Amino acid sequence: MNPPNILDQISTKLSEVAAQSPARDIEKNVRALATSAFAKLDLVTREEFDVQRALLERTQAQLARLEQRVAELEAALAAGD
Repeated sequence: MNPPNILDQISTKLSEVAAQSPARDIEKNVRALATSAFAKLDLVTREEFDVQRALLERTQAQLARLEQRVAELEAALAAGD
């Protein structure tokens, strides 16, 4: 007898038993329930979150540049008086 072959047979039998057990149905029901519950929440995907984070970072950088520009223009205006 070849031990790896026995292990493969045992693995196959366990997979068959697990596929036919009520636990499989329970898992499917719980997964469907969880999916339904998460769908009702206002959640975003990781991809959507990353896109929004990148947009926020660009906006913050642009705001910093504009604030610097306004400070320069105010200083120039004050020096001209």
